[in-house]
Amino acid sequence: MPDTMKAVRFHGKEDLRFEDIPNPSLPPTHIRLTPAYNGICGTDLHEYSGGPNLCPTTPHPITRETVPLTFGHEFSGIVTEVGPAVPSDANIKPGDRVCVQPIIYDGTCGACKEGYINCCYSNGFVGLSGWGGGLAESCFVPASCVVKLPDNVSLRAGALIEPLAVGWHAVNMSEFEKLDVKNVGVLVTGGGPIGLAVIQALKARGAGKVIVSEISGKRKEFAKDFGADYVLDPTKDDVVARCKELCEGQGVHVAFDCAGVKPGLDAAILATRARGLIVNIAVWEKPVLINVNDLVFKERKYMGIATYQAGDFQAVLSAISEGRMKPEGMITKEISLDKVLKEGFESLLQDKGNLVKVMVQVRPPKDES
Repeated sequence: MPDTMKAVRFHGKEDLRFEDIPNPSLPPTHIRLTPAYNGICGTDLHEYSGGPNLCPTTPHPITRETVPLTFGHEFSGIVTEVGPAVPSDANIKPGDRVCVQPIIYDGTCGACKEGYINCCYSNGFVGLSGWGGGLAESCFVPASCVVKLPDNVSLRAGALIEPLAVGWHAVNMSEFEKLDVKNVGVLVTGGGPIGLAVIQALKARGAGKVIVSEISGKRKEFAKDFGADYVLDPTKDDVVARCKELCEGQGVHVAFDCAGVKPGLDAAILATRARGLIVNIAVWEKPVLINVNDLVFKERKYMGIATYQAGDFQAVLSAISEGRMKPEGMITKEISLDKVLKEGFESLLQDKGNLVKVMVQVRPPKDES
């Protein structure tokens, strides 16, 4: 292998560099990949514009790394090398097409022992906490992070599995399927990538009444394309009143907050019926005040969602392979690795309303564009 490689590295607030770095040695328990496609995530944007927040400035408890770090946690690629200590039952070999489940966890804390790796008390993420990331010509990840792609799922779609799994997990945790799914009212605030992922997860499981609140005209169109039954504009529509009107005068059974803005959260709470559930998926940059009495007097429940857990990636891949989800329409722009700063991060920050998922062609294979 060459001694150096190209990578997009986060050095600090508004400091993202496309540079040459050493090609790292492969730890014996890890797998080396050549990334193919990598989606730019809202978390990446938050780190760039206001961080470091999640990216460690003191050694991460598991990776022991600090900034600067290679970005990229939504990616697919080709296996190029398998460490000698990777168990044979991992069933991974060079040439396999894979996507990456990027959670880093210690496996020893109370949360991990109970199976909640996404809630690990020392957790981190490939592409945010160390061990490289998808915005590089090569990277390595633990064997537990590698998920093989079905033959009929493209590498491009493979780079969408991570955000789709967030939406899938949120719907799982809402226990939506315990209700009469065709008649349950659901509100999704925010029509960005995660909001669209929630819409697709709901529709893949038969949801009959999905209401979306979104300001951007382009994202409203995407919400409709991916199956939203009603699309509201909170600058023009009374979201609370409309949800009650559409849901037996009571409001929705479940609201998913994918926007992370206080007016949207306030509306989501009030648009939810008595004993309904508000699911927070958004990552908030700052603390926010809510009126707890709005929960108390209607016995509404409020819960946070942290990414995904074992099985969510496989469930999303099955839904795509079976044709129940067709997510590639989320990709609104494709760029090369050397254009990530200008055509990716700065473009998203300046024109967020018209873009959904910017996909970086890191090194797409010749036989799969």
